[in-house]
Amino acid sequence: MPPKKPGQSEFELFRMLLTNMINMSHPLVRAANEIDWTRFDAAWGKFYHENKGRPGLPTRLMAGLHLLKHMHGLSDEEVCARWEENPYWQYFCGEEYFRLSLVFDRSSMTRWRSRIGHDELNC
Repeated sequence: MPPKKPGQSEFELFRMLLTNMINMSHPLVRAANEIDWTRFDAAWGKFYHENKGRPGLPTRLMAGLHLLKHMHGLSDEEVCARWEENPYWQYFCGEEYFRLSLVFDRSSMTRWRSRIGHDELNC
């Protein structure tokens, strides 16, 4: 079962929604709205365990980061740095609000790839 996105906290009531900050006809926004993100949950949800370890990162976040990484030929560090400053990239990866910092450690990308495996990532 893929991890669930946490509910809205009281602090998010005063944050600006990404949809109010960005051009909704931007190519990445259109792509994000066209991709069937549930396909990734279905394909990789079996690698998550609800009662084992700390909660996993959202599949859309990790899949989105890896897609952006490969689209732009970036390293893990570079894609994470760009994600922090780009509201379009954050929207593409499933964020609702602009974040000033990563919601995970950069090494999580390597661990996620190891968990999923090369064959599964090429599905």
